[in-house]
Amino acid sequence: MAESWKNVSPGDLSVSLPEVVAGDVTKAVERAHSVAPGWAQVSLHDRIQMMRTAQASLTGAKEELARGITIETGKPLIEAQGEVGAVIAKIDFTIADAEAHLEDRSDLGGPQVAVVRQRARGPAAVIGPFNFPLHLGHGANVAHLLAGNPVIYKPSPLAANVAARYGELMAPHFPFHVFQILQGGGNEGEALCLAPKVRAVCFTGSVPVGRTLAQKLAGDLSKDVALELGGNNSLIVCADADLDKAAAAAADGACLTAGQRCNATSRVIVEHRVAGDFMPRFLSALQEYEPGDPMLTTTKLGPLISADAVERYERLCDRMKGTWLLPGGIEPVVAGKRGHYVRPAAIKRQDDGHSDPESFVPIVSVFIAADLNDAVRLQSATPFGLTASIFTRSESTFRRLGEQIEVGNLYANLPTTFSPSSLPFGGWRDSGNGRPGGRGFIRFTTREQAVQFTGFTAK
Repeated sequence: MAESWKNVSPGDLSVSLPEVVAGDVTKAVERAHSVAPGWAQVSLHDRIQMMRTAQASLTGAKEELARGITIETGKPLIEAQGEVGAVIAKIDFTIADAEAHLEDRSDLGGPQVAVVRQRARGPAAVIGPFNFPLHLGHGANVAHLLAGNPVIYKPSPLAANVAARYGELMAPHFPFHVFQILQGGGNEGEALCLAPKVRAVCFTGSVPVGRTLAQKLAGDLSKDVALELGGNNSLIVCADADLDKAAAAAADGACLTAGQRCNATSRVIVEHRVAGDFMPRFLSALQEYEPGDPMLTTTKLGPLISADAVERYERLCDRMKGTWLLPGGIEPVVAGKRGHYVRPAAIKRQDDGHSDPESFVPIVSVFIAADLNDAVRLQSATPFGLTASIFTRSESTFRRLGEQIEVGNLYANLPTTFSPSSLPFGGWRDSGNGRPGGRGFIRFTTREQAVQFTGFTAK
């Protein structure tokens, strides 16, 4: 018998959501495999038209989807509305990328008539996270569909209901079984990714799971694998920085989505010359993030996703060594509602934090750097490489430091969470293999084939 579960709203534990039943991986893969040849033959023009009608349906339901995200994941409504807006805009960006990348290229300057074609890969498995239950998976979904690949989207079980509604809005605009939602947990996700007839995998999740998945898929050389994994991101405050802007950005990056972002600010590295001036500004900015009802548009800090996340917050507070600048704490009841609420915390560290895991909670480690070389050393101590921000008034300082920092996304005087849909987004080192997430993912959805025409004597 298939597994089933019910989610409760992390912002109001009295709200129970409808039961969800895990799907059948084998049947979903067979359905996608059976429609793959026909979908690959549909013209790009027609695929774009179908995607445009899906976009209209999503636009019409944007408030419903935003509220669904907030109820099921606890993300503040103002953030959820931003996520749905990004979902809708992602279609425009990806259509532009598809029109630039998927058309055949000829007139290549060789000795014979030739063309370079982009061939569809076949069924794609997309594994989504809870923190951006629509946006992160949606980017890969749209790219694969435009490339001619049927998609099986397995959302996080913690966001199953809002993902199901997303699927109801998307699927009718494409031929039957070209876009499917497959509910389930880790077992279903792994089985889907390992299925031989699945020809592309896009996984967003933790480093341990991503590493295990990569190892298990290593023998299937023709299966494209895109991994968007964790982050432990640094915001560097140089001595010449605008300290008010840096403090506000660091607090925002730490507290958006209650710290449950792969690009959250987990490490603030401050040059010692300005540490005394920066710290009061930063702590004051952090304290502006009061836990609140996520359904209110004025709320800046919603709950964590689950009781397990609250336990992780407590473990990290107990484990970390240093001087607590802001002790944080658990708030079991906010605005009269029981939920998984916590307060932001900040700790001044003496070590370099090289063994820190991705926290996914609003805890910030503060490191005092002797100089800018020391700041780079501290930033590089972590094995992650997703985002980093450098606050400085000097372009030459930014460029010099940036050349030494190994991250997929580097920002000047912006939060580590900046990450607009108009740019590529992928991690280096333990944060992934640089492929998924943002602008340009369409490049990884096809197989490139060079075709040489010569020697014909008849049509």
